[in-house]
Amino acid sequence: MTASHDCSTTLGARLLLRLTGFLALVWFLIRVIPRPSRAAYPCQQAAFPLASAFVLWVVGTLASWRLLGRSRTLFADRRRAAALACVALAVIVGGAAWLWQPSTPALADPHPVLDPVGVPRGIHPGRVVWYHDPDATDWAGPGDGHWWEPAHTDQAVVEEMLTRCVEELTTEPVPADAWNALIRHHNLAHGRGDVGYAPGEKIAVKVNLVGCHYIPGWGGTDAESYDLTSYLDYMNTSPQVMLALLRGLVNELGAAQSDITIGDPLALFPNQYHAMLAGEFPDVNYLDHQGGTPEHPRRQARDSDVPLYWSTDTSGYLQDHVPVSYAEANYLVNLANFKSHSLAGVTLCAKNHYGSFVRYPVEDGYFGLHQSLAARTPDEGSYRALVDLMGHAHLGGKTVLHLVDGLYAGSHPYDLSPLIWDAAPFDGDWTSSLFASQDPVALESVCLDLMQLEGDPRLYPQMAGADDYLHEAALAHAPPSGTFYDPDHPGDVQRLASLGVHEHWADQVSMQYSGNLDPGTGIELRRLVSTTAVPAAGRLAAACRPNPFNPRTEIRFELPVPGRVRLEVFDLSGARVAVLLDETREAGFHAVPWTAHDDAGRALPSGAYVYRLRQGTLSVSGKMSLVR
Repeated sequence: MTASHDCSTTLGARLLLRLTGFLALVWFLIRVIPRPSRAAYPCQQAAFPLASAFVLWVVGTLASWRLLGRSRTLFADRRRAAALACVALAVIVGGAAWLWQPSTPALADPHPVLDPVGVPRGIHPGRVVWYHDPDATDWAGPGDGHWWEPAHTDQAVVEEMLTRCVEELTTEPVPADAWNALIRHHNLAHGRGDVGYAPGEKIAVKVNLVGCHYIPGWGGTDAESYDLTSYLDYMNTSPQVMLALLRGLVNELGAAQSDITIGDPLALFPNQYHAMLAGEFPDVNYLDHQGGTPEHPRRQARDSDVPLYWSTDTSGYLQDHVPVSYAEANYLVNLANFKSHSLAGVTLCAKNHYGSFVRYPVEDGYFGLHQSLAARTPDEGSYRALVDLMGHAHLGGKTVLHLVDGLYAGSHPYDLSPLIWDAAPFDGDWTSSLFASQDPVALESVCLDLMQLEGDPRLYPQMAGADDYLHEAALAHAPPSGTFYDPDHPGDVQRLASLGVHEHWADQVSMQYSGNLDPGTGIELRRLVSTTAVPAAGRLAAACRPNPFNPRTEIRFELPVPGRVRLEVFDLSGARVAVLLDETREAGFHAVPWTAHDDAGRALPSGAYVYRLRQGTLSVSGKMSLVR
């Protein structure tokens, strides 16, 4: 990176910071002046440092100009000493105003890679499936309708993404068998035997609709009409992923609609989303905080008599309870969003449960959930309330599938619409992804690595302590903090076991984890990509599936025009090991298998390889991993 690029980047960042400060000031004044008590709201606490920084910058800049004006007058009067003093003071005040900025999160030190801790979970322990398909999203941004409208998010593509994720998690090629495999594994792991789903068993789905929060001003759903009237482009769980999930649970698993509850206890389930689901599934219970209205009925969230005990000193606070729908459920699906967070670093499946109460996280009288987040407690080896949520018997303990809706990513609470990502493989587009795992710690570790790649220009995912909850969860049986995590009892009765495996990838190019190199030892990331997208004229499109593989994979590609094409495989030293294709092919889709042998027929060892497809002056390449 050149010095001039560094300078321009820094200048751009400071200008962006000033703009953010101005918007934060406007937001703070609009919300707090009518009702001063709102100054205690978390969103206003986050906005205040940016707003105050902007005010100080304006004051400092004006003072600097005033001093410079005074110095000109003094020079004209030949009072050089006083004039020079004014100039010096103007430079100091102006420079301080320009350079000073609100305290940014302390960034974490570089972390070790391929150093797994904890016990991998799942049918294939530690497996995380990431499906990226740019065809799922087609939205030009705010002003082009709304991202959740059918014209902008393709239901058929999203459904294929979810189905393939479940199949890849379980290695069951039939969707019904894949869904049942999740249930069977869960029952087996909980001592209930190798039994699948039984009719009448209840399923709860926790989604994240924080952009529809029930508190006026925090969310965009009108409490009377139930229409989404503001926060229209906020990154809630998409109705397309919710619909795909309901189809899987009802049509493939065989659950009755009336045995499924889906929603967010802290939100008002808006009509726009509800209509996209209830038309096909009218008997599903759509859960929200208020219970709807007579014209727009919903299932109201209510406290059960099942307590949750925080594994820290909570004397003087009211007792927390899980909602009735979760206490009554046999199984739970955690469907979160792919977002960074100003206090937590990231907000994924674990923090999705901050909305799994009828009270909100910082409600007076209750234990404040934000106090143990990274921004408030950055020290490693600290108590994390997230671990109690991940381990509670009726929350994480009932979860058969952890999903992260990554169709549209953003940052909470500042972004009111999604962010475009420039990093590969997104390349200036929406993230258009879905993540799935039976291992909650592994899933969040992968999402955190991706978020640290480009998830937020404010660097929230990189803040100190952002991954500490994953260390605590992976080592819940012996956490670095020494906490006795036991959210199910009013004392230290039964310590949680490891909740999964945590590690960071080898590098951002290969995105490989220990489980990719030695299955069962750590995280195994399975990356799925679509090969159905039609390439732009003059471009080649190619993908390898499955990847990683053993011993056979298939390289699929599309040619924009007919012609001679050459497909080769290289090792990481650049040596060619195989020529798979060198002939004329028609335009369109093609697939070439490879069984991990070189041109001489010798079996190749485990490792990373690169395929390269060339047609004329066009070429495309990609990495693939052989794991024997």
